[in-house]
Amino acid sequence: MENNVQTVQKKDERTGWQKTKAVLKKISDVIDIILTVLYRLRKVFMAIPVVYVAIKLAQYNMEHLPSVVGINMQSNGIFTEMISRDVAVMGPLAVTGFCLILMFFSRKALYTWAISIVTLVLPILRLISNRYPA
Repeated sequence: MENNVQTVQKKDERTGWQKTKAVLKKISDVIDIILTVLYRLRKVFMAIPVVYVAIKLAQYNMEHLPSVVGINMQSNGIFTEMISRDVAVMGPLAVTGFCLILMFFSRKALYTWAISIVTLVLPILRLISNRYPA
């Protein structure tokens, strides 16, 4: 019985600094858990804006690209190949999706994420090259 009374007294005898340290330790543990969750979901957070922009660009390009798109413009102003609008839009979208899939399976997420960002620019470059040939 005396041991129980002593342990209760010892718990109550904690100083203000010890109580503060205990609260700070709990706050630190909560912050560590939040940071761990954010780190594990980093690929998802990186992919969300890429997917959103890719879909928006695909919609925009489907509306604004001509039905036949020329690629690989020569110095005389003639395109070497003509492809359909669907291929011009879905090709870069597929490459972006493939890069994001690689990102999810890769340990180095930033490389494939950067490549997927670059592939988003391809339809815009095609649109500019068709509108303003050299």
